[in-house]
Amino acid sequence: MRKSALLSFLLLMITHLQGFAQAAEERSVDEIIDSLFAPLANIISDVIFFPLFTINAVEVPFIVFWLITAAIIFTIYLNFVNIRGFRHALDIVKGKYTHEGDPGEITHFQALTAALSGTVGLGNIAGVAVAISVGGPGATFWMIIFGLFGMTAKFVECALAVRFRDVHADGSVSGGPMYYLRKGLAQKGWGRAGIFLAALFSFMAIFASFGGGNMFQVNQAAQQFVNISGGSDSFFGQHTWVFGVIIALLVGLVIIGGIKSIAQVTEKIVPFMCGIYLISAIVVIITNIGQVPDAFAAILDGAINGKAAAGGIIGTLVWGLRRATFSNEAGVGSAAIAHSAVKTSEPVTEGFVASLEPFVDTVIVCTMTALVIVISGAYHDETIQDGIALTSTAFATVIDWFPFLLAIAVILFAFSTLISWSYYGLKAWTYLLGESNAAVFSYKLIYCGFVVVGASANLGSVLAFSDAVLLGMSLPNLIGCYVLVPIVKRDMQSFINRIKKGKIEVYK
Repeated sequence: MRKSALLSFLLLMITHLQGFAQAAEERSVDEIIDSLFAPLANIISDVIFFPLFTINAVEVPFIVFWLITAAIIFTIYLNFVNIRGFRHALDIVKGKYTHEGDPGEITHFQALTAALSGTVGLGNIAGVAVAISVGGPGATFWMIIFGLFGMTAKFVECALAVRFRDVHADGSVSGGPMYYLRKGLAQKGWGRAGIFLAALFSFMAIFASFGGGNMFQVNQAAQQFVNISGGSDSFFGQHTWVFGVIIALLVGLVIIGGIKSIAQVTEKIVPFMCGIYLISAIVVIITNIGQVPDAFAAILDGAINGKAAAGGIIGTLVWGLRRATFSNEAGVGSAAIAHSAVKTSEPVTEGFVASLEPFVDTVIVCTMTALVIVISGAYHDETIQDGIALTSTAFATVIDWFPFLLAIAVILFAFSTLISWSYYGLKAWTYLLGESNAAVFSYKLIYCGFVVVGASANLGSVLAFSDAVLLGMSLPNLIGCYVLVPIVKRDMQSFINRIKKGKIEVYK
């Protein structure tokens, strides 16, 4: 009954939004929307991207330093668990330590794919290209290095998310940074500060879900679809809102069922879309196998050269985090919301699982993209300004029909990100407004409405604002992680010691 009611309301809303969506294609409407968000976007951006220092005349925002420093400190404090715990992470994903009756809603593998669906996406396609075009091939090296450190940041936040989650009477779960900020900091005597930081994180997560997690994704997917369906003069080129309606309906059908439904979809989509993309990259690399040594040489040379190294850091972290931050999200806290729903009675196990995300996303997928771009030499073409276009051009040097394949990949990446971020935003929404059916229904309805708007409108200030609040989520999140990381270390050491002594039952 609830599903049919939601679909009925969604269809009714879309009908009323058609006129607005068509009007949104007119520049005047875009300018009105931009003007509404511009003042707030500028204020938030000025705070989040406040320049801490300058390298080679390029400003390094405080938020970049904040994220990198936390990842490095956690890695050292936890004795490089990102490397030492890699085998444990694989064992846990395979279900080695899974037990019947553990509280939660989804398996470790489903939690991993659900979170990956929110990170593996346009950042891997566009963000890498932008990083290399700005910082040169050396950016790839720094991308890998900080991807490895990011594994530990994910470990900390996701272990905390499970430890301080709420398990409801019906078996459903609510968790994420807002819960460990409130409950965890209260245990440390920071009660009021925890309440404030949790509310701040939730506020930012809601706006990030509507902007970067929703409108940006569907907007880029719509543009790619228009490009392969006849261009701006085609039906979809003239009526991009129709594409938005179709995606909104598909998203609505998936998110009605909550995290279980989302996980069931992502565990199929994520391996498939990553497989398509990686196979294409492997084809390009094998075709140019003789150039691979030179590509690695260019990457290493660019990394150790002073100017190139600085440029690589700036290109990867400033441009990559600001425009394609979903490429990692370590320290932001978003993925911790999905991981909190896992079935386990050992919170730290999900920390191990979550540490695999930056490895898959950055070390594997982003590196493959970077190799293709460096091998092709496409980044030398200064006439290509768009990140997706640069990646498409690089692949097209070997696969001339790759733009069509890329369009499919972009749509799948965008769709998977849309459904994952709907869950992130919903949990932040219900944290502030309560878990009532009305609160859940209203968020899902609004979220699907933004899908339609995002497909057809040019919302520059909205996206700038969403970028800022997305990275801004790391401010309250990492404060909590710094305070609570000793708990994670204690849980980690206990778990590893019990494994060594054979005191943890192995599932057979």
